[in-house]
Amino acid sequence: MTQNETKNAKFLIIRFSSFGDVVQTLSVPAALKQTYPKAEIHWVTRKDMAPLLQNHPAIDKIWEFDRKNGVRGLIQLCFEMRKENFTHIYDAHNNSRSRIIGMILRPMGVIGVGPQFIRRSIRRWKRFLLFRFRINKFEMPFNGQRDLLEPLEQWGVPRLAPPSPQIFPSEESHKKALDVLGSYAGAIALAPSAAFFLKRWPKEYWKELIMLFPNQKFVLLGGPEDSFIEDIRDVAPDRVLNLAGKCSLQVSSSVVAHSAALVSNDTGLLHVAEQLGQKTIALMGPAPFGFPSRPTTKVMEIMLPCRPCSKHGQGPCVNKTKFHQCLVDITPLHVAAELRMLLGRR
Repeated sequence: MTQNETKNAKFLIIRFSSFGDVVQTLSVPAALKQTYPKAEIHWVTRKDMAPLLQNHPAIDKIWEFDRKNGVRGLIQLCFEMRKENFTHIYDAHNNSRSRIIGMILRPMGVIGVGPQFIRRSIRRWKRFLLFRFRINKFEMPFNGQRDLLEPLEQWGVPRLAPPSPQIFPSEESHKKALDVLGSYAGAIALAPSAAFFLKRWPKEYWKELIMLFPNQKFVLLGGPEDSFIEDIRDVAPDRVLNLAGKCSLQVSSSVVAHSAALVSNDTGLLHVAEQLGQKTIALMGPAPFGFPSRPTTKVMEIMLPCRPCSKHGQGPCVNKTKFHQCLVDITPLHVAAELRMLLGRR
């Protein structure tokens, strides 16, 4: 690219969901800016995910897609975006919706005309070999952000994640978080939920961890469907605050920011903590593609021949010797020891 072309570069990032994937992809705009400092960067995402992108200094415009509008609404949005004349498009999602955007924004059949385009590969063949035959052709260790940045190397973008923070909750979110936290600001945050059961550290282990810190306050985070979290709170209700289902994604992110540290399953809040640069313990079980990447995170895992066993941890557990061993064998005593080290406590 010439100096003038670099200056006039205009990028579109496509990533609609999910919570954790969008948060991990937040490293991409800053990485692009490192290589193209004068570039303009746009991002199209799902409407409910858009607030996570707000206030990011490397994102110039956010395009929101409302699922209620269906395919017709997406096509209308595409024709609006087409007026921007993007020079580069990165499809970081690679699903049917992102393919529609690629088809509309790229002139068909005209060689050398239109934006440069990269679609992130899902690597289906490698996944098939890994999950069906236990043949691992992926680069090790697994690293979610590296995998998102690697396709951009052909545009001269390094695959090393830019330093945190890469998520910027609003002042309003911080205020709401501090209001709801009250005296629990500075407590240890726990994220006991996950999209699939096999990615969850056992419920009784969370209770044991709390009891191993008798003078410590804890905050529990999760979604409105995570009713089991109240049972964890009941082990020490005088010093455990349950915010599951009571905070938006943005306010939950601010709660993590105002905590001493986060202990988390492989779920979206883990990546929020990573992008904040927050001290974090990641309890990694059956799934390989959401692995954290920053030095502020301590990854705890059990090396087993059956891991990883599925893309999202949806199961079933294939361990014939011990059910759920990948997480069951990470004991509360081990996590407590790592947490004390992380916090600089004896």
